[in-house]
Amino acid sequence: MRMPFRKPLIVAAPKKLLKFKGAASDIEEFGPGTRFLPIITDQNPNAVAKNKIKKVILCSGQVYFDLEQRREKQGRNDVSIVRLESLCPFPFKELIKELKEYSKDAEIVWAQEEPKNAGGYIYADPRLRNIMEHVGLKQDGPTYAGRPIMAAAAVGYTSLHNQ
Repeated sequence: MRMPFRKPLIVAAPKKLLKFKGAASDIEEFGPGTRFLPIITDQNPNAVAKNKIKKVILCSGQVYFDLEQRREKQGRNDVSIVRLESLCPFPFKELIKELKEYSKDAEIVWAQEEPKNAGGYIYADPRLRNIMEHVGLKQDGPTYAGRPIMAAAAVGYTSLHNQ
């Protein structure tokens, strides 16, 4: 942190994304004049106008790629997926700016694949509530989309995990 420059953090896990082309960055994205993006806005080229979006899904990590695949399969261009690349420090300014562009009626959802007590939801929830109130959204807090509270991260049965 005391260096006059920042080095990019390259995470080589999870293995699921190592060979996935969509999870790779071009070398130009690490060059001069570039910087870390605390949030990555929706990348859907076929999306409807932001003020017509019905649902904004906030997520962090590899679950984004599963959500993107599902949205594409269902042809849901009225759903926006916003990736939070930084949870701490929480990207208040960037997220406020982003959420102001959507309709006040858009449903805000936090999605994660971890159990409710193991992922970023518990940390992000009060911060998202403050942002949503500040922006003037009609919804009190984010809708949670993920696994319920569990004592262990793995369920132990593939069929149950897939559900």
